[in-house]
Amino acid sequence: MMSVPSLKRRFAALVYEGVVLFGVTMAAGLVFALLADQRHALSWRGGLQLFLLAVLGLYFVWFWTHGGQTVAMKAWHIRVVGPDGAPPSTGRALGRYLLSWLWFAPSLLVIGLNGWHESGPIWTALGIGMLAYVLLTLVLPGRQFLHDRLAGTRLELHRPAPRPARPTR
Repeated sequence: MMSVPSLKRRFAALVYEGVVLFGVTMAAGLVFALLADQRHALSWRGGLQLFLLAVLGLYFVWFWTHGGQTVAMKAWHIRVVGPDGAPPSTGRALGRYLLSWLWFAPSLLVIGLNGWHESGPIWTALGIGMLAYVLLTLVLPGRQFLHDRLAGTRLELHRPAPRPARPTR
């Protein structure tokens, strides 16, 4: 059985994933702006948000179903697997993607219900919500995230087999 990656390793992969996703969302935003003939950043805002939700879903589902690792997960030797230890099926990966929004959903609900628009309360709510979500791993079986438990997936520490040494001449 593979071991569970530490929270430190998972956080490092999350930060790296954020850098990768910055580029993905910028490119997707440009494509959307060109296709929608968007002339102002706030026009078609809802459409852009749905488009980005779909693009991010495609990104994650494709990588998770094709080897179980995104670029960041590969760099940090983390792999997502289904109950059988293989990369998750498309349906399971899509479920994991949608359930992973539980990281933010409670905080976003609090922000929306309170009508907050200032960055201070918004970042505070998001920070507290994400910290609470991470702390759940301390009580959940296998130290997995809630969305993994609900989706029937798990994260594993995955170190590929070492490559054979190249012969010297």
